Amino acid sequence: MSLRKKFANSPRVNRAIEALFASYVRFAFRTSRWTRSGFEDMDNCVRRGEPVIFVLWHQRLIMAPYLFNTSLGRICALTSAARAGRLAGQILVRLGFETIPMSSHKRHVALSREVLRRTKEGCSIGIAADGPRGPARISSTVPIVWARMTGCRVFTVAFAERKVIKLPTWDQQMLPLPFSRGVLMCREWTDEVPNKPSDEQVEALRLSLESSLDSITDAADAAAGRRSEDPKALTD
Repeated sequence: MSLRKKFANSPRVNRAIEALFASYVRFAFRTSRWTRSGFEDMDNCVRRGEPVIFVLWHQRLIMAPYLFNTSLGRICALTSAARAGRLAGQILVRLGFETIPMSSHKRHVALSREVLRRTKEGCSIGIAADGPRGPARISSTVPIVWARMTGCRVFTVAFAERKVIKLPTWDQQMLPLPFSRGVLMCREWTDEVPNKPSDEQVEALRLSLESSLDSITDAADAAAGRRSEDPKALTD
């Protein structure tokens, strides 16, 4: 095994990286000034013990713990069981989330049962609509499936700062900068999901959710003073 793989597979190294990223995100959040808008309905649902489905683009995932108020209720994020996904999941755990690893080897029925169990316990479900591998800002049908299966209300969320650090990942993952100004936004996606949607209805709902995510993300960028980006070609 190469030295690089030994480091990548080392629990001690991974814990150190998780701690470093989590500490950085806390520091960047606490030293910056943030404007929150649109969270009242989602917060009220969670406060009443009603789980919600919380959806964002993978590029903005790192700030998810500050887009969902974990003091009001629990939330589980669906994360990849691959190495990078486990690392991201553990960073979220350090910031107050729970996780449900998704694996290509895990049967969909088992994952569905786990999601249903968590929501029945009052735990909200968080998911990056284009995760874990992309393409960037192309929504999967997973949030639609979970909305149909659980009956939970769906909320789209986004964060933005005028200047951010972009990591060299498939989605140009954004990290907030300290001593800055940013915005946190939430909007409910109100399309009705039928109990037994046709393939055409599922695709129409997928496109509607994708458009809603683009809209709130672009609105957050505009409010933060960021230059508009092509939603499907994330380059500066």
